[in-house]
Amino acid sequence: MLNGLDFTKRLKKIIDFHNVSASSFADKINVPRSSISHILSGRNKPSLEFILKVIGAFENVDINWLLFGTGNFPKTTPLSNLKKQISNAPELTVEKNIPFEKIPSPPPTTSIEKIVIFYTDGTFKDFSEK
Repeated sequence: MLNGLDFTKRLKKIIDFHNVSASSFADKINVPRSSISHILSGRNKPSLEFILKVIGAFENVDINWLLFGTGNFPKTTPLSNLKKQISNAPELTVEKNIPFEKIPSPPPTTSIEKIVIFYTDGTFKDFSEK
């Protein structure tokens, strides 16, 4: 059975994840803005049509996660979709023959003089070579 309070939390998580307002979320899934308001307030439970509109508009929402909290959000992308995204990605070019400047090494007589450790409580301890 669908738990209305948990469903509402998951719906809010989708809205926050996509960084949209409740009204723009309603526009995106093509439902009246009052529907979102009533569901988020707990006044109404979502209809099957509402749920189908959410998963239709947001591909990263898994229906089992939305309804029962099982699965993942955002939904993991199938491997075939990743391959398609990679094949459609622009080709990267690498410039060759860029001169590499060597970083000068310190003189061989250089040694560590002091190490200071800072703690999160604002204190510190220093270790000096003696």
